[in-house]
Formats: sequence, C-alpha cells, structure tokens
Amino acid sequence: MSQTSVTETLSTTLPTGEPGSWMGLLVIFLLILQTLLIIGLQRSRLSNKRARKALKESQKALEDKIQDRTKSLHRINDLLIDEVARHEQTGRQLRETKLYLQSMINSMPSIIIGVTAYGEVTHWNAAAENAFEIFSNEALGRNITDLLPLFPVTINVIRGSIRGGEPHSIQHTQHQEHEKKRYFEITIYPLISSNEQGAVIRVDDVTMKVTIENLMIQNEKMYSLGEVAAGIAHEINNPLSVILQNVQNIVRRTDIHFGTNAERANELGINIDAVDHYLKARDIPLMLDSIREAGERSATIVRNMLEFSHNSQRKTSLIDIKHLLEQTIALNHSNAPKTPGIQGIQLITEFSDQLPAINASAPELQQVVLNLLRNAKQALLSHEVDAPCIWVRAYTEKDQLVIEVQDNGPGMTDTVRQHIFEPFFTTKDVGSGTGLGLSVSYFIITERHQGTIDVKTSPGKGSNFIIRLPL
Repeated sequence: MSQTSVTETLSTTLPTGEPGSWMGLLVIFLLILQTLLIIGLQRSRLSNKRARKALKESQKALEDKIQDRTKSLHRINDLLIDEVARHEQTGRQLRETKLYLQSMINSMPSIIIGVTAYGEVTHWNAAAENAFEIFSNEALGRNITDLLPLFPVTINVIRGSIRGGEPHSIQHTQHQEHEKKRYFEITIYPLISSNEQGAVIRVDDVTMKVTIENLMIQNEKMYSLGEVAAGIAHEINNPLSVILQNVQNIVRRTDIHFGTNAERANELGINIDAVDHYLKARDIPLMLDSIREAGERSATIVRNMLEFSHNSQRKTSLIDIKHLLEQTIALNHSNAPKTPGIQGIQLITEFSDQLPAINASAPELQQVVLNLLRNAKQALLSHEVDAPCIWVRAYTEKDQLVIEVQDNGPGMTDTVRQHIFEPFFTTKDVGSGTGLGLSVSYFIITERHQGTIDVKTSPGKGSNFIIRLPL
C-alpha cells in the first residue's frame, strides 16, 4: 500500500475538527510509520535476498575455485611425490653404483690411489690398505708425500702427468724381508674434469712377471751359450789332450826307475839321482801331478759338454738317492784339500724316510752334488763365517724328488745369481776356476734328467741350490 492511499483512507475515516483528531493523527502517524517500516523491511528483504543470492553465487564460485585449486594441488602433490620417488630411486642407484664401483676397485689386485693435483688422497682401495697397512679413513685427505714418504711419486711427477695429459710410468724396485727384491710397476693416469684436476695412481706387483721373464731370457741364453760352449769344448779338447800327453811324457822321462832315462843320463854324464833329488826338492813332481789332475778334470768337463751337445747313449738305472748322497758326501770328504779350517765346517744331512728310487745316471748326479759341495766349501773358506755349516737335504714334493745343498756363506748378489749357470762365468780368482762347473750341472739336470736347478740367495744370507727331479 502506498503512502497516498493510506492518507486518503485516514482522511475519510476520521473527520477533521473533532476533539479526538489528535488521536487520529497519532494513529495515522503510527500507520504511516508501520507502513514505512513494512516498506523498509520489504526492501531489506529484497536486498537481503539479492545479497544471499550473490553470496551463494560467490560461495559457489569460491567453492569451484577451491575445488580447482585442490585438484591442482593434488596434481602438484602427485608430481612432487613422483619426483621425490624418482630422486630417491636415482639416489639409490647412485649409491648402488658407487658401492659397485668401489667393490670393483677393491676387488682389483692392483693398488689404486686417487689424488688431487696437490697430492691429497681422494681414494684408497683395499689393495692399498693391505700393501701399506694404512686404512682408507686414515689416508683420505692426507698428502701422499706425507703419507708415504718413501713412495717414488712426487707432486711434480703428478702435475707433469696432468699437464702433459698422458700416463706416466715408473719402474721401481723395493727390498722386502729376507732382502729379496720385489718389482713394482707404477703408472700415473691424469684425471681431468671441468671442476677439478687430479690423477689416478696404479701400482702393480710384477715380481712374478719379471722373474718369469728373467727365467725365459736365461733359458734362451743357456740354450744359445750351450751350443757355443759345445763348440768351444771341442776346440779345447785338442790342446788339452796335448797337455795331458806331454805331462805324462815328462813324468815318465824324469822317472829314475825307467831304464831308458838312466841310459840317456849316463850318455850325457848326468847323475840321474841328483836330478831326481833336485826335482823333488823343487816340488816338480807335485806340480806335474797338479797339472795332470787339473787337466783330467778339465777333460772330464769337456767330455761331458760334448756329450750334452750330442745325443750320446748313457746308462741310467734305478738308484737309491740316499745311498748316492751319502757316498758323494764321503767322497767329497776324502778328496777335501788340506786347508786350514776345513775341519771346522759342519755338514748336516736331512733325508726324509723312505725316499723313492729314481731312474737317473748316478755318475752325473754325483758330479752335480760334488760340484755344489765343493762350491759351498770354497764359499765358506773364502769368507770368515761364524759356525760355518752345509746342509744336504732330500725329500719328495708332489711328484718330484728335491735335493738341496745349502750353506751359510756370503751368498750372492742378484746380478751374480742371474749369470751363475752361464758357461765360463766365475766369481773366483783367475786360475782358481773354469766357470764350467755350474753350467755343466745345469745341463745335467735340465737336459739329461728333465729337471730343474735353481738357487735362492742374497748377500750375507748364504746360498741354497735346489734340484728338482721328476719321479
């Protein structure tokens, strides 16, 4: 209802000019006020309705946005979860790869050391721990020159390899216990990256390789020298025969009991007895005996060498090696020179029980053992040794018979050891040896009996000749 219609209604209902008109006016006022309130409430209701509608629309829009944002967050969260899973998998794979590489490096027999350009250790594998007895956690971060002061790798060498961009090799010989030499091959590989420069040091123990190479070289040398020695022995045989024949003639022509000598002396007016006394006073017969003995021994050596070069027939049989060694020791003792101090050398035998018989040439094996015993005695007599001693051992090892002749004499250097079995090589004074004894022994064992002969020695530690014969 509008305000005009309300006024009109009141004006028709209440007459004007009456005493109760003020009451009518009050009612009219109240009606007008009520009408205005109703109108205000109606407008407010409509406005509220519009506001509620707008609020619902806004709420729906906000809910839609929240739902979209929630879905987006869910998608992002899923992506993050997938990314985290991928990172975890990548990290796990990196750790597994690192452990695998470390296992590979630690499984290698070579010593692997990683260093920076300034020599700080970045890697230290298990072989390095075993070789240098330094744990990895103790080595990492330390300078290699401080960690291994005797190691033949310097900072300049490392930087030079990095600067040149090429590997650098070092041949190094290191002495170990019992004064035996071990051979090492050291290679420095430059490691160049965009972030840091460094190097990888690889150390290989090539002792076995060098030993085998030396043995191969020595075997080839022995074969070639054996042919040369055989030719030389053939050439020596002729003048040696002349020497022995003339020595024999000299002995016969100075013998007073030989009839022709007395007749020739009487014809020349010479007292043969006086000549005989003179020769004996000047030790001429002893000198002739020495010449004859040396000549016969040289002839035996030459004959053996000629036999080695020709496939001549020789007798072999099953021999009792213990009996042969005991007989050889007795023969060596009976033929020992009357040298002061020879009786002070103690000879110890160590024979295993029930040594098997071996098919071999007894004279040849006896010659080899006699030569080794004589060399051992000469080595002990040429140097002052406390409690000089020679050991002779015989035992079986797998399918081989092993004979050892060891002494506690001065021993040999590595250079001498490499040439000890070569013909005409000797460490004795001029005139004291021919240098053929050990070479002949080598051929007897290796060529005649298909065995091996080797020597373990070092300066000041004596020598041990080891013979191995197949059973």
